Amino acid sequence: MIFRVLRALENLEELKNAIVEGEPDLAEELAKGLMDSGADVLNAINNAVVPGINQAGELWKQNAYFISDVVMCGEAFKSAMNILEKDQDIQNREKIGKYLICTVEGDMHDLGKSIVVTMLKGAGFEVIDLGVNVPITTFIEKTKEFRPDIVGIGAYMSTTASTMKDYVQALVDNGLKDDVKVMMGGVRTSDEYVKKLGADAWGRDGVETAEKALKLMGVQS
Repeated sequence: MIFRVLRALENLEELKNAIVEGEPDLAEELAKGLMDSGADVLNAINNAVVPGINQAGELWKQNAYFISDVVMCGEAFKSAMNILEKDQDIQNREKIGKYLICTVEGDMHDLGKSIVVTMLKGAGFEVIDLGVNVPITTFIEKTKEFRPDIVGIGAYMSTTASTMKDYVQALVDNGLKDDVKVMMGGVRTSDEYVKKLGADAWGRDGVETAEKALKLMGVQS
């Protein structure tokens, strides 16, 4: 009995390390092993997968990791979650909130958004990723369809950053703004800048976006 408990803890630690070290193939293999052994999948997510991606985020904040490192950690996170989310209990678990995200029309940058999506999922959000180069009409249509708690609008070029205000105005014009919080991000933005465009919060990076999204949901103070 003690041996089984110790081995289970070792498996969780190995999975966590695979994510922190950015090893997608190993993370997938370990996740499959946990599923095959009948392990508590929710426990694996809460005590290995999420702590792993959170630790990667902390290393990023400490400047110990570069973007390339975080990308690989995100791939490892997704590899593990793609396996573990097949568990019926996980499919039925309650999410913290619904987060719809996209980059504005004319902006094809996907890397920053992908990192944000990973961190939001790690924080417990259901994420609807509309992708890049999303027209306002599509953004509004999907906002009406999914009724998210938060929308995230990203722009990574100076030529597209200013257009984010048009997405906020479209929410107002369609009577949606009162029911949704707006977050913005991108390398050409700042907290002061996005507040002028009508955002409720600015996400500097994936880690900060997840933290502020939780605050907007009232989960963190």
